[in-house]
Amino acid sequence: QVQLVESGGGLVQAGGSLRLSCVVSGRTFITSAMGWFRQAPGKEREFVASISWNGGSTYYIDSVKGRFTISRDNFEHTVYLQLDSLKPEDTAVYYCNADRVQGRLRYGSYDYWGQGTQVTVSS
Repeated sequence: QVQLVESGGGLVQAGGSLRLSCVVSGRTFITSAMGWFRQAPGKEREFVASISWNGGSTYYIDSVKGRFTISRDNFEHTVYLQLDSLKPEDTAVYYCNADRVQGRLRYGSYDYWGQGTQVTVSS
């Protein structure tokens, strides 16, 4: 069973930056694509970004392109999400998850989720 532990969230003013981390336990990390998701109050969880197992392929939803950057450290079993130029609409709980197929991450159909990390952007 993979375990996911997200951290790095906080309260930041609009235009500010945060760096989120997700530490993944289990041997499957190195062969898994990773994704970041977020859930704003009163809304469904949405896919934000993904990265292939070797970091060679990344994908972002349009609303975060040019502002967020996903990366990973396979030695540390960690995936990162750098959040720059934050906007109030980025306020949400951010989660990560894993899949052997990068393209499946966009659907977010997973039974297990970590506790997430709260990002709050004030205007």
